[in-house]
Amino acid sequence: MARKRVGVVLSGCGYLDGAEIQEATLTLLALDRRGAEAFALAPDDPQLDVVDHLTRQAVAGAARNVRAEAARIARGAVADLATAKGAAFDALVFPGGFGAAKNLCSFAADGARMKVNSHVERLIREMHAATKPMGFICIAPVLAAKVLGEWRPTLTIGDDAETAAALEAMGARHQARKVDEIAIDPGLKLVSTPAYMLGPSIAKVAAGIEKLVFAVLDLA
Repeated sequence: MARKRVGVVLSGCGYLDGAEIQEATLTLLALDRRGAEAFALAPDDPQLDVVDHLTRQAVAGAARNVRAEAARIARGAVADLATAKGAAFDALVFPGGFGAAKNLCSFAADGARMKVNSHVERLIREMHAATKPMGFICIAPVLAAKVLGEWRPTLTIGDDAETAAALEAMGARHQARKVDEIAIDPGLKLVSTPAYMLGPSIAKVAAGIEKLVFAVLDLA
């Protein structure tokens, strides 16, 4: 049996301005443990901002590239999202981190009025049209809510009322879940888990991400 090909969309490197490193790494680990072949993807665009992860403050005048930063997680092997086609993958997974809300869309600044990166939106729509499964981790479910809102997707970001309200304002149906739980929309083949929207430990986050990855692969 051929290995399932799974695109993993990264939004940089570092939870305050890019992809959450632990969530991304746990996703890649779970995929490998299930025998899937992972392909890292990222926009070849400037980050919205650069944050010093020691002080948690934005660095004035600093600039970094999303794809170049994502390459730190993917050991250099990260394709330009603009070249990615839904037909190439059996499934797609979006780890979280503030980069998902800053570099893949404008949720961090605009909330439910957010805009989605054109290549992110195109790829999600291509996967949806082909009825292929997708997983959304941490804050990343906002992407599914915005792009697929007209289909009323069932998603979770944990139990934060404000963020859940934003998802529902975009058309989603929110289900509260614990950190080690997942929400599944079988009709749309969407799986989501709170991860570090809740935390508090890597072991609990890992349990939820592993469940998500396995559920996504079972739907593929």
